[in-house]
Amino acid sequence: MTNVVAAADIRRVAVLGAGTMGSGIAQVAALAGCEVRLRDVEARFADAGLAKIRETLDGGVARGKLAAADRDAAASRLGATTSLAEAVAGADAVIEAVPEDLALKRATFAEVEAHASATALLATNTSSLRIATIAAGLRSPARFVGMHFFNPAHILKLVEIVVGPDTAPETVASARELGVRMGKDPIVVRDSPGFASSRLGLVIGLEAMRMFEAGVASAEDIDKAMTLGYGHPMGPLKLTDLVGLDVRLAIAEYLEREIGPAFAPPGVLRDLVARGKLGKKTGEGFYVWEGDTARPR
Repeated sequence: MTNVVAAADIRRVAVLGAGTMGSGIAQVAALAGCEVRLRDVEARFADAGLAKIRETLDGGVARGKLAAADRDAAASRLGATTSLAEAVAGADAVIEAVPEDLALKRATFAEVEAHASATALLATNTSSLRIATIAAGLRSPARFVGMHFFNPAHILKLVEIVVGPDTAPETVASARELGVRMGKDPIVVRDSPGFASSRLGLVIGLEAMRMFEAGVASAEDIDKAMTLGYGHPMGPLKLTDLVGLDVRLAIAEYLEREIGPAFAPPGVLRDLVARGKLGKKTGEGFYVWEGDTARPR
């Protein structure tokens, strides 16, 4: 039996990476009552992550979705640091949200194991990389699991619990229950390239890009086909802009290698990435972005 902390006993959470996903995960952990330490490699990134969380919390209050007292309580539980050792020391759960780079993730967890409690839950937010590959070299892979959140993490209900070949049942149970504490509806999937969500979502996204590339319809109308015809909350091309075209390209290349040519990236995706048009974060992708507003190119 693996000695991993139960979800009910998780009081302190370290979130590694203060980008869009990391800050979103930190926000839902703080709202769930956990003390949160958000870590990034530079203070400006960590501070920007905290600022984004506070902006989102304020927006929730302004829209009547969140009580001011809950906002203030969550904000009081948040802190930021550039020290990984400081972030994970005393943490009951460590959730990694660094870029989708295998070497970086493995190096991050090697350092985590050197400083974290022996009973801490260790989770990666990877959207496609194999859990077993990230965990290779860990002294205690039984307490390592995937917790794949979705963007925006403070709104979308899904969290994908990815079970590696060495992940203990107690670890799965703790991660699943932690997800529920964070207001999520977890699914449990086996360790496979792209898991369930990325594999399904990317197939739709890549086909939408091929249709756009072939002039079948505009980006806006392709997206409307899925939002109005199939009830998707967002079209695949707008979603690609939010995720980041560079991120989607990296995942597609990985899944093409692992699964096959169905995931071959379309030329339009490669071209836009090469030109630095990465979606919302650069102001243009399949749409032109002005703040949170997208308009057709």
